[in-house]
Amino acid sequence: MNTKSTTDKKSGAGERPLRILYSFPHTLGRPGISTTAFHQVRSLIDAGFAVTVHCTSLAADLTGAARVVETMVTADRRVPHRAIGVRRAYGYHDWRTARELATHPYAYDAVHAWPRGCIRTLDTARRIGIPGLREVCSPHSRSACAVAEQEAAACGIELPRGHAHRGTAGHLRREDDEYAMAGRLLCPSDYVVRTFTEHGVSADRLIRHAYGYDPAHFFPTDIPPAPARPFTMVFAGRGEPNKGLHYALRAWRDAGTPGELLICGVIMPEYRASLGELLHQRGVRELGFVDDLGALFRSADALVLPSVTEGSALVTLEAAACGCVPVISDACGAPTRHLVDGLVHQATDTAQLVDHIKLLVNDPATLAKLRQGCLDARGDHTWDSAGNRLAEIYREVTRPQLPLGAVPAV
Repeated sequence: MNTKSTTDKKSGAGERPLRILYSFPHTLGRPGISTTAFHQVRSLIDAGFAVTVHCTSLAADLTGAARVVETMVTADRRVPHRAIGVRRAYGYHDWRTARELATHPYAYDAVHAWPRGCIRTLDTARRIGIPGLREVCSPHSRSACAVAEQEAAACGIELPRGHAHRGTAGHLRREDDEYAMAGRLLCPSDYVVRTFTEHGVSADRLIRHAYGYDPAHFFPTDIPPAPARPFTMVFAGRGEPNKGLHYALRAWRDAGTPGELLICGVIMPEYRASLGELLHQRGVRELGFVDDLGALFRSADALVLPSVTEGSALVTLEAAACGCVPVISDACGAPTRHLVDGLVHQATDTAQLVDHIKLLVNDPATLAKLRQGCLDARGDHTWDSAGNRLAEIYREVTRPQLPLGAVPAV
């Protein structure tokens, strides 16, 4: 276990900064959810919070954190989760974080924990009486797994063992236990909130926050799209049934679009076989993994993402920030406003998606209007904006609650 001390941070004049124990059972600062977690921590530090971070290892600079504890690093070497077993690694991280909390019960004002390595930590927070919040970066697991498995079956395949949405009984029970143990659940979209209320979770335990994008990497070009360039649409995501690539390919075929559909991301082998000739139709081109999505979005007209279940797809924010119009389903968990800064269809409705693609292709004025809508809203969806919301949440949940009818002392 490694512990790193960093420099002091700012705090409000005359005020003790709120002390947050932030627990992330993965390497912090890598692509994917690790980037999301990193930006959350960075924003809390910038807001003046005293943040102690427990992660399995650190891959980015966290100057300003009160302390960083790397629970899966020994002798300056990272121990991979698989070296001791993935579930055991999560459990060890959880045990180390819970022990820190139990040993120093008055050192923290709140706990922010991520899935899989959090149940002991959240239980300890509850026992010592401080707010314990769990990140729910995906819809309710029972909802997400049921929808993803149903969609896979509709494609004639079965999700492989170990897939995040293959809901084994043990996995679903653990998720239910984590939901129950948390004082509050942090939901990044209205879609996520809805899946939890549909599964009986009280609305007063659900807090809406948001994710964001990095304006240093995702920004528009100063040059408007060239009229002579063919219409270009991008699909960016894992190639698997719940991301709805089959709906995008069918809609592209049915719209008879004269242009290019660029597919970014690795396609699951079983799913690839089910897509068949859809992948070989006119205008469809696979790019595989793309390092610089920002540059790709700046060269395209629209992003298509017909997901059937999603927490809050970061690519929708990143594309819009580049002026690439989101054409997405209502299950993407995105803040996209229909006919304002994007087009939103009902999940699985291919006919509606066909109409939206045709609208952008045949009506350049609408495409230009939606692109401008994306650019006008850029400032609302940065990681700084998301961080401000998260800071508000922590100030709210740590505020002393007065008994009903009590009058605050003056």
